[in-house]
Amino acid sequence: MLDRTRPRAAAKPSAARKTSRYRALGEGSGLAFSVIAVVAAGALWWVATRNWSLSIPLPWGGPWTVELPLLKPLFLPKPEAIWLALHQAMNGELDNHTLLSHFAASLGRVFSAFAFAVIVGVPLGIGMSVSPLARGVFDPFIEFYRPLPPLAYLPLMIIWFGIGELAKVLLLFLAILAPVALSARAGAKSVAPEQIQAALSMGASRGQLLRHVVLLAALPEILVGLRIGMGVGWTTLVAAEMVAADAGLGKMVYNASNFLRTDVVVLGILAIGLVAAAFELLMRLIERWAVPWKGRL
Repeated sequence: MLDRTRPRAAAKPSAARKTSRYRALGEGSGLAFSVIAVVAAGALWWVATRNWSLSIPLPWGGPWTVELPLLKPLFLPKPEAIWLALHQAMNGELDNHTLLSHFAASLGRVFSAFAFAVIVGVPLGIGMSVSPLARGVFDPFIEFYRPLPPLAYLPLMIIWFGIGELAKVLLLFLAILAPVALSARAGAKSVAPEQIQAALSMGASRGQLLRHVVLLAALPEILVGLRIGMGVGWTTLVAAEMVAADAGLGKMVYNASNFLRTDVVVLGILAIGLVAAAFELLMRLIERWAVPWKGRL
């Protein structure tokens, strides 16, 4: 006999029916595909630069001889040549600077400008989002110079500040500032009015509102702006070093191109790309740690 006094167990909700392999469109790791693509590109590079000779018999005549390499060393050097150039660059045999000194010069310039751009750009962007005065004063100037290529005003920087480090750091600062400030402004403008009203109803001051509500809500957009700004700054740095610099990765590539050292040029391109990829991965890790709620709310 059933005991009707005992409450019935709540029915378990049925599991959501999955309509695809992943819970969200595009979700999943692409690491394996990245590894395969890189290995395939390296293998294609190795094959295209080998010294081979293939003889293919033809039914209507003599054999058809295909001479390899398909690409001459002047256009694409062998991987072994890149390795040899790396040893020469590490020992300072290419110019008066070692590869590490070129790295140090480039990283010192770009990270100095990046730090100043973050210190100035984030408060400036948030201020432009909450203050009509700040928006009216700074927005026209940022929107005016933002589309300009940084190399367009590099000659002015050299004329005004000389060919020293100050001109290059200021050039990078201006290149990074615009995306950082505009991203901070867009992030601060995306704060829901309900969040602001809830904080004010609990007695939050203006400073607490900016620090605990606006800044945190804008943080995902700010981090995206930092990634974009570093990409623009790194590209500008390499181009600026080709024009006015004594040491740096851009200068190393420029000097090698003057002497048709394609192996050193490719070495510099690989070094520049690896540094940019490492910074991108670092920013992604910081983004996952700082804003774990991104994409989940």
